[in-house]
Amino acid sequence: MLQQYKNILVPIDGSFEAELAFKKAVEVAKRNKAAIHLVHVIDTRAFQNVSSFDSTMVEQITEKAKDTVKSYVKTAKDAGLEDIDYSIEYGAPKAIIATDFPKKLGVDLIMIGATGLNAMERLLIGSVTEYVTRTAACDVLVVRTDLDNKTIKKPKK
Repeated sequence: MLQQYKNILVPIDGSFEAELAFKKAVEVAKRNKAAIHLVHVIDTRAFQNVSSFDSTMVEQITEKAKDTVKSYVKTAKDAGLEDIDYSIEYGAPKAIIATDFPKKLGVDLIMIGATGLNAMERLLIGSVTEYVTRTAACDVLVVRTDLDNKTIKKPKK
């Protein structure tokens, strides 16, 4: 029996690695006639220690996230994918990506970038990718290469 995925979750955080995961997910979705669900999680814990916190900060981050995710939706539709949606969520990325969204949407594959964090951040807070691969109930594909399966270096900013 041929394994066919129907609902693919792709976490988007604006990182180069997330973009690689998205590009591969579009191709997998086209081959499998699957839906893609993009999710961008705004980690609200990051605001807990900000003394001058105000709602405009969250609004700015939300607008930037919407712009990013909408551009991904347009790219997917331009590539011929029809069944694509997105969500902007607030909370702990690990739980939302590994557990909440897969249950809510019937996700059978999570395609996630290798890491969006630098080495120090991974050491201090742990990698979302690592958590998802350990705890998700569905298949997880960690994307490390481009569409030609070649390792490419992250562009310098």
